[in-house]
Amino acid sequence: MTSDVAISAPETAAANGHGDAHTTARFGALTLGSIGVVYGDIGTSPLYAFREAVMAASGAEGVPPAAVLGVLSLILWALIVVVTLKYVVILLRADNNGEGGTLALMALAQRAVGTRGTTIVMLGIISGALFYGDAVITPALSVLSAIEGMKDITLHFEPYIVPLTVIILVGLFAVQSRGTARVAAFFGPIMCVWFAVIAIAAIHPIIEQPQVLFALNPLYAVSFMIHHGIIGFVTLGAVFLAVTGAEALYADLGHFGKRPIQTAWLFIVVPSLALNYLGQGALVLGDPGAIVSPFFQLFPQGFFRGCMVVLATAATVIASQAVITGAYSLTRQAIQLGLLPRFEIRHTSEAHSGQIFIPRINQLLLVAVVLLVLLFRSSSALASAYGISVTGTMVVTAMMGFVVIWKVWRWSPFTAAALIAPFLFLDLTFLAANLLKVLEGGWVPLALGALMIILMYTWRRGSRLLFEKSRKLEFPLADLVAMLEKRPPQRVPGTAVFLTSDPLSAPTALMHSLKHYKVLHEKNVILTIETAQTPRIDPAERVKLEQISPTFSKVTLKFGFMESPNVPKALAIARKLGWQFDIMSTSFFLSRRALKPAAHSGMPRWQDRLFISLSRSANDATDYFQIPSGRVVEVGTQVTI
Repeated sequence: MTSDVAISAPETAAANGHGDAHTTARFGALTLGSIGVVYGDIGTSPLYAFREAVMAASGAEGVPPAAVLGVLSLILWALIVVVTLKYVVILLRADNNGEGGTLALMALAQRAVGTRGTTIVMLGIISGALFYGDAVITPALSVLSAIEGMKDITLHFEPYIVPLTVIILVGLFAVQSRGTARVAAFFGPIMCVWFAVIAIAAIHPIIEQPQVLFALNPLYAVSFMIHHGIIGFVTLGAVFLAVTGAEALYADLGHFGKRPIQTAWLFIVVPSLALNYLGQGALVLGDPGAIVSPFFQLFPQGFFRGCMVVLATAATVIASQAVITGAYSLTRQAIQLGLLPRFEIRHTSEAHSGQIFIPRINQLLLVAVVLLVLLFRSSSALASAYGISVTGTMVVTAMMGFVVIWKVWRWSPFTAAALIAPFLFLDLTFLAANLLKVLEGGWVPLALGALMIILMYTWRRGSRLLFEKSRKLEFPLADLVAMLEKRPPQRVPGTAVFLTSDPLSAPTALMHSLKHYKVLHEKNVILTIETAQTPRIDPAERVKLEQISPTFSKVTLKFGFMESPNVPKALAIARKLGWQFDIMSTSFFLSRRALKPAAHSGMPRWQDRLFISLSRSANDATDYFQIPSGRVVEVGTQVTI
């Protein structure tokens, strides 16, 4: 998952060790920021991961010490192998111009394989779709597990757990429109306090039960899996809860840089998590009954436990915030890569382009999250639904990672396979273990993921069919310009800008303008907006200007898939290239297409109707490209698909 905390170019340089004298201060700030944003999800896993894994491993006879040590060993080595080796050591190096995340990796891999990238795109669609399942479950599970700590203070609170969780979640989604810049300033310090407290609280139980340190030996994990058969396999699904959030390491690469994320993990996060899990294990070894709520029972009853419930709630809200804003960032990337229709995107910060708010996504997430809380009503029930979407994303990430290591890093396919195969095998094992939970609630993220896959695939396929059909019907631009220059119609002063997705064909708006108004502006610009396979574009490469006749020119604006297109700002760059234009004497012509299903289409009828429905729900191009609405003329056309 990604967050909405962006950094400037100098900060990125600092993160990579190329900054000026202030490098150390910036590096510290970035490390602190990564603790708050990147590690919110994985940092709150101790609230439920150990409890669920031991409960899965225990039978009717209670909680045997061997099961506690086996589960602990599995959790600790999952953190080492999956998070540290796969993500921190290997995948953080596979960046797309400094950006990470599943769609950035997809763009990198697709660029490497060229025209044969259909499979890569499908993998990207699958991993992106599964992330939305994660974005729905994480806030529900995290906040609910924290509020359940109230039961450890007094059972009188139990009836209020679900209502209070819903109130907190509604409040969390309600403040999204205000932007998270102010809240984000507190994320790092709060999470630092969180990691310090959960580590310190675990020290005393470990001293009392030092045999818990045997769990550091991986042989305990291996022995547990060998001797517990199907129970061990089921337990593995719960163990995976300890590494959910690992994708955030990679997804937030562009926001914080590789070194701050690695430093925070190796020196603060993983030691704190390991200590806390060992502390919970020591507590259960001394008192098997503590498995009901091992995390909160690390803290003394009364005031301290009450404070911990408050701190846990704050930490889970931060974890939820990170995944919610990650959904916004993923949606923007999907729109730019042509996987989703245009949605309204609001910028909540003048300084950082990464801080955005998408009202429609916010509303859909809120409804889905609240429904989950009301449907499952406990963190244990929700834990069964968690994991499938994350393991699915990890499997896809490993597959695309293989392509990048092979094609981009230019390793031999055998060496690349040897590196990735162990991680892919582990991810597939975790996925298989989580699939056992489908009937218990695992169907929720699968259903959400399937819905998003259908939507993304339909939009991409429909857009391609529409483009191909439109190209057949349109007149070649070069021929039209030659005709108009030879026998020009009545000229009117000013500049006309015609937006089109196909620069070789005459824009529909131009053809209809000539047909109905029978006039032509003194200057005419055919404007095409392209999305690059890189996250951002250098301003020097933003505009490409080509004069095709005395009164016609082509302008191509290029934006990265992490950028929000701003046409007027980009056109200002064109002035330096010699194009003189005044925004107040320029008219932008757009064609608005009314789609209708054709008798013979390239898609099934239901998919045709879904594509048309998505097209109608798309945000207005004027708003999306930030064109002044007073300068826009829309021409309506009807197209069958």
